[in-house]
Amino acid sequence: MFSKITLIIGLMLLSTGAIYAQDKPKVEIGGALRFNYNLSSWKEGQKKRGGDFGYDVFRVNAKAKYKGIKLNAEYRLYSEGFGGGMLKQGWLAYDFDSKNEIQVGLTQVPFGITTYNSNNWFFSLNYYVGLEDDHDMGVKFTHTDKKWSYAVAFFKNAEELNFGNNSDVSNSRYSYDVASIDLDGDGILDLRNKEVNQVNGQLNYVIGNDSINHKIGGSAQFGGLYNLDTEEMGSHYAAALHYQLKYKRFGVKAQVTKYKKSPKGPAADNKQVIAMTAYGAPYLTAAAGQTYTLGVSYTVPVKWGPVSSLQFYNDYGYLEKVNSDFEDTIMNVTGVLVSAGNVYTYFDAAAGKNQPWLGGQWTNGLADAPANEKWEVRFNMNIGYYF
Repeated sequence: MFSKITLIIGLMLLSTGAIYAQDKPKVEIGGALRFNYNLSSWKEGQKKRGGDFGYDVFRVNAKAKYKGIKLNAEYRLYSEGFGGGMLKQGWLAYDFDSKNEIQVGLTQVPFGITTYNSNNWFFSLNYYVGLEDDHDMGVKFTHTDKKWSYAVAFFKNAEELNFGNNSDVSNSRYSYDVASIDLDGDGILDLRNKEVNQVNGQLNYVIGNDSINHKIGGSAQFGGLYNLDTEEMGSHYAAALHYQLKYKRFGVKAQVTKYKKSPKGPAADNKQVIAMTAYGAPYLTAAAGQTYTLGVSYTVPVKWGPVSSLQFYNDYGYLEKVNSDFEDTIMNVTGVLVSAGNVYTYFDAAAGKNQPWLGGQWTNGLADAPANEKWEVRFNMNIGYYF
């Protein structure tokens, strides 16, 4: 039986290899330079200055292909205050045919609406609990057809930058992952967990035609949470139902997500919260909850010199925390994306309650935030040249 399977796989590889045998090596280099302006309601000094305008990120993208084997990598350089340099994604892939592909490396986790469950520069609330545009180390198989598409994946762990026996997760990363945090400022890290051995499945079905189509799907993931102090394995899971509508210039993205993280840390650890990190700074999130996100968009083509289109949108997100003593988190972003040649500019009015990036409660906003926190607003403009 094993020999027959080996023979079949060998014949498949030979046949697909023949397809790509005449390919010439192809390399594409791209990237972007972005700047950011923001004015935040909770920053008194910034309001007196009229906001701040500065460097956001410089990134380099590389794509290569030869004989069916592809490379896709993106490296980003943020300021030191936002984590410095980091690899957003980097994977090798092989196309069995036009519909089936396998990727190995730092690749996007197939969960929820992909590539993005949002229209704005801030992403959706799911991103801040590690459930949108997450990238981990593993292997992923994807199948894409006109009606059905699916993906299955195994991720050994999140981005691993420190290979010690008891190394904590680095804060320098693009997407949010379970990590460690110093809660009392004594220089000793607490809640020391790492994501390991995660499996993912995603299924989508498309109904409609080119003028109007509905994409209905579901996603699930399950994996381990290894505690560095007890050396015991906890677990985590997430499941989601998602829907997308495209009708002429109008678009809808909707998703309902349930997640739970169950670490096996020391007895003194608070099991109701979990540490997560990205961009050089960790914070706490509720260990269990449901998120509800809804985004709508409408694109208007224009001819204003270099400006070719305006995409208006509103993205809403709500995090209902399982622990009834925790205050829920709300986020809403209203804005417009202006496209002008290679320049893309997001104008966003982002409002949040108990959202770390939209208020003064950084560490506890997504976890046990204080009661009666008020809404905060951040006006943000991100301008980038993409090449």
